[in-house]
Amino acid sequence: MDRQFRALLVDWGGVLTVPLSSAVQAWADSDGIELAHYVAIMRDWFGEAVGNEAETNPVHALERGEIEVPHFEERLAHELSRRSGTTVVADGLVERMFAFFDLLPDMPALVRRARLAGIKTALLSNSWGLAYPRDGWDDMFDAVVISGEVGMRKPEPRIYRHAAAAVGLDVTECVFVDDLQVNIKAAVELGMVGILYRDYDVAAIELEALFGVPLR
Repeated sequence: MDRQFRALLVDWGGVLTVPLSSAVQAWADSDGIELAHYVAIMRDWFGEAVGNEAETNPVHALERGEIEVPHFEERLAHELSRRSGTTVVADGLVERMFAFFDLLPDMPALVRRARLAGIKTALLSNSWGLAYPRDGWDDMFDAVVISGEVGMRKPEPRIYRHAAAAVGLDVTECVFVDDLQVNIKAAVELGMVGILYRDYDVAAIELEALFGVPLR
């Protein structure tokens, strides 16, 4: 018996928006920050966590809602200032960064068409704060799962199960689209079908084949 897929779960940044790399580069240029310094900090923070993860990896803690945005901004601004030798303003740092994650039209329109076709749809996003541009979400999603609101983050298995349950389905009935391989790998290991997002046209063709309905 052929496997039937009934839900489409999508990431936010890099799938429904401009790519992560271009958004972060635009923020760095606007703030006068050397991108290499930011990348080095992320590499250090995403190394093997030991002890108190809120201290060893503030990103993970922020995404789960374990620390507040101002605390994270202070940590990141301190590190950027230390490495660059110039003062980076902490207040509003995350907001300035995410101002460059412009929503693109193609994938949001595809998600809406999928929902109109009877496919359950959900957002599954790791959050740096909760200031998402939520206009139009009622028409786009049956469920919204944002890491900072649910206290878990990708690629933790429990957040994928939570998202599937939010649309009333099993993980094996879900297709998940994300721009990070680590998040796709975790979803696939649970039984979802994962699509690593790089290009709208390619993703749309794959989704049409999986769901058996026109989505472009």
